[in-house]
Amino acid sequence: MSISHQSDPVKRARLRWRARRGLLENDLILTRFLDAHEESMTDEEVDAFSRLMELSDNILMDLILAKKQPEGEVDLPHVRALLIRLQAA
Repeated sequence: MSISHQSDPVKRARLRWRARRGLLENDLILTRFLDAHEESMTDEEVDAFSRLMELSDNILMDLILAKKQPEGEVDLPHVRALLIRLQAA
């Protein structure tokens, strides 16, 4: 059984590091979201967050601003749910 995000400080630090983006707007939104919700995020939400971190800054910003809908590998219910939370942040 793998160690959950919440019980592994290395995984938590890695998640926060991946949230640092080249596009300042993304960086601010993601950092503020993690500041408010990181400790309560489920492993499924961490997976969704990690999938979003694989995207380019411009695509990520379009998803956060609801200019586009998730496609391909990120078009999953738990990713869509996390995007709704990010959009409300």
